[in-house]
Amino acid sequence: MECFNCGCQLSEKDFCTGCGADVALYKKIMYTSNFFYNEGLEKANVRDLSGAVISLRQSLKFNKNNVEARNLLGLVYYEMGEVVKGLSEWVISKNLRSQKNIADDYINMIQDNPSRLEMINQTIKKYNLALGYCHQDSLDLAVIQLKKVLSLNPRYVRAHQLLALLYMQSEEWEKARRELDKCSKIDTGNTTTRRYRKEVDEMLALAENAKAGTKPKKKEAREDVIKYQSGNETIIQPVGNRDGKSVSTILNIGIGIAIGVAAAFFLIVPSKENKETAAIQDELRSVSEQLDKKTSTIEEMEQQARELEEENTKLEQDLRNYVGTDGTLMVTDELLSAVRVYMAEPENVDAIAQALDAIDRNEAQEVESENFHALYDLLLEQAGPVIADAYYDSGMDAYQKAMYGDAAADLARAAEYDPENIDILYNLGNAYRENGDRMEAIETYELVVSKFEGTERARRAQKYLEELREG
Repeated sequence: MECFNCGCQLSEKDFCTGCGADVALYKKIMYTSNFFYNEGLEKANVRDLSGAVISLRQSLKFNKNNVEARNLLGLVYYEMGEVVKGLSEWVISKNLRSQKNIADDYINMIQDNPSRLEMINQTIKKYNLALGYCHQDSLDLAVIQLKKVLSLNPRYVRAHQLLALLYMQSEEWEKARRELDKCSKIDTGNTTTRRYRKEVDEMLALAENAKAGTKPKKKEAREDVIKYQSGNETIIQPVGNRDGKSVSTILNIGIGIAIGVAAAFFLIVPSKENKETAAIQDELRSVSEQLDKKTSTIEEMEQQARELEEENTKLEQDLRNYVGTDGTLMVTDELLSAVRVYMAEPENVDAIAQALDAIDRNEAQEVESENFHALYDLLLEQAGPVIADAYYDSGMDAYQKAMYGDAAADLARAAEYDPENIDILYNLGNAYRENGDRMEAIETYELVVSKFEGTERARRAQKYLEELREG
């Protein structure tokens, strides 16, 4: 232990032998911090993670520079699924001790793995989305999001607890117990988990007693009647009425559900369809105006071609190509076909992409019609981002499953339709690198560095570039 004043090693005496400062209280503070650190370490070893967090935070209250306690606290947070909190503790630890600090390894373990970083980002987004659904009383949607969160991060204790709470709200006690069992395996001493588990066990016990036909000891009644007091009168009710009441309750619930579904179908769905229909009609009017201009242009060009047919042999040959099966008209037909698919099925991303891919881009560039290019650019502007997003999602799914060849193919298609998207280009480079396509990875990373200079993605791309060039 070093003196707080001069940095000299302290002896067993209550004063510093170097500068003479009184260190009695200082020693007690340091010993107390180390005591809570050791207590937190013991709790972490038996997976009492919540208790470990309390002890370690108490240790840091006495000595905020206790690097070992801070690193262990980060590990405990990480084990509970709180990756961001863990990273925060490790970053503080690194700032306190820049050399020979294991926090460097923990930070690099996460930051040098793009798929893990993406998983962490998705986990946070989906968990926050689930919380939003809970505030909006959209509990079914919240359950779906929480299941996605736990598929990405099965050790996220708070997500397990929230999902168990939603199951308790819907009286699905068995499912709630399973989620709480998972919480207990991760964190054995969590108070919230124990409180939820106590309530779930009580409700399950009541359900089992109801199935077994048992009754509380204080109520001594015949099997076929129920007695209870109302003022000075004793009311006797046949048990058969309870069955009828249960059937009536279930029937009322079923009718309520049917009414709710019908209301959603007749009120919400038509409103949504009307909005979508209005949007499609607006797009249809816009594209129809472009088509009218294109039709007028084609008629004028055909008239000019007929007038110049006898005077210019070269123009006559160009005209044959124009009205033939493999000239400009073919490119125009392909464009019109793509427009038709987009208008008919605006959500069918695969069909739209297939129709756009059928257009020969080299021939399209040779077309001199401004209206042709205006329509083509408009279609790419409207459908391109949607197609790019679809290919990006499928590419990232394949990347997370380590199917790097499929990921590179889908991300490359996404880059064709949205070449200015930094996330698409950066992850495309990662997919090429993981798949062993060295030259393609270098070209893609160079694009990221040149187009998005000064960003974090560009910095990482430059790092990978240097590694690929050295290898």
